[in-house]
Amino acid sequence: MSAPLIPPRLRDDCFAMPQGVAWVPVDEALRRLRAVLRPVTGVETVPSHAARGRILASDALAQRSNPPRANAAVDGYGFAQAATGAGIQRLPLVSGRAAAGQPFQGAVPPGHAVRILTGAMLPEGVDTVVLLEDCALGEGLVAFDGPIKPRANTRKAGEDVVQGALALPAGQRLRAPDLALLSALGLGEVQVQRKLRVGVLSTGDEIIAEAGAPALPHQIWDANRPMLLALAEAWDCAPVDLGHVRDDRTAIAARLDAGARDCDVILTSGGASAGDEDHVSALLKARGTLSSWRIALKPGRPLALATWDGAAVFGLPGNPVAALVCALIFARPALSLMAGAGWQEPQGFTVPAAFSKRKKPGRREYLRARLVDGAAQVFASEGSGRISGLSWADGLVELPDEAIDVAPGSLVRFLPYAGFGI
Repeated sequence: MSAPLIPPRLRDDCFAMPQGVAWVPVDEALRRLRAVLRPVTGVETVPSHAARGRILASDALAQRSNPPRANAAVDGYGFAQAATGAGIQRLPLVSGRAAAGQPFQGAVPPGHAVRILTGAMLPEGVDTVVLLEDCALGEGLVAFDGPIKPRANTRKAGEDVVQGALALPAGQRLRAPDLALLSALGLGEVQVQRKLRVGVLSTGDEIIAEAGAPALPHQIWDANRPMLLALAEAWDCAPVDLGHVRDDRTAIAARLDAGARDCDVILTSGGASAGDEDHVSALLKARGTLSSWRIALKPGRPLALATWDGAAVFGLPGNPVAALVCALIFARPALSLMAGAGWQEPQGFTVPAAFSKRKKPGRREYLRARLVDGAAQVFASEGSGRISGLSWADGLVELPDEAIDVAPGSLVRFLPYAGFGI
């Protein structure tokens, strides 16, 4: 029996920061992540019609040209242009017609015309089509004004894609329009990257795993796990629910062991700082390879990055607001690269502000925001415990590392949720 296939793993020291690095600017952290990560998934073959969201593992080449033969672009009458000239043209009609899927049988003699419908393959002897509305019919003849340009109202064979040409490159994440192209070019199967398996683990004595279960006043329902699992699914990964574990190092280690066996990446929330009950970071330091990146951003400064038995671990803050911001800014491009789709920059655009804020220098800030009449409004409170602001918003306003005074009408960068794939 052959040995089981083992996917490529990350180096144990890949997340190590250079000596002397304290607060890491957001851009530097992103550059570092991009430099040390690499794709970790294998390759599989799937039917093209079921490949939405999958990432091409190899170039997709056209199996035949599109269109495969020259065809009519309109309903009308086809003929050989060389047999016509200027002025009124009167051509006898041959019997029959050409329609899409019903080619004309035989050839059209020079000086004759044939009824032809949109999409129909041009019969032998036809290179030009005149529009139906420009014609008059009677006594077995079709009449129209000449001259008509050669190849008018026709499509060339392969004018879209020629046989053997690159249809879609490796690394392309397949969307519905891409599936149309693959199918039109005869590609019934494609090689794709195996879906990145993303485990999500919540920790904390205060957490109740399932919403709606009985909870005492000092307990809270788990908001991070369903949010992070939904993000992984939206990013076309394979989410793996690793559940919730109380603040018990043995139990957390066992769950990380299980996650490393079943997942390529593990997202944890809570316990990633340096407090007495921050068991995730303590475990990652003792048994894994922990690098605590103190990111100069608000919200979500602590970001624990590690490997655990070869699986990458992103230790996100326990606060849902900070967890979402860190997931969008850091986890999304990292997971995209590891899945084989390359690094994805967030898509944003400049809009006028509908708020005022004086920001100090030293860290990047992300404000929950939404667009109203083309201007960015921000949530009434910047408190990181205000989870309702995440739902209220449809994106983030990104404020630069430097000091800035924002007044209504000032231009700010808006990052829509849709640009993050959610």
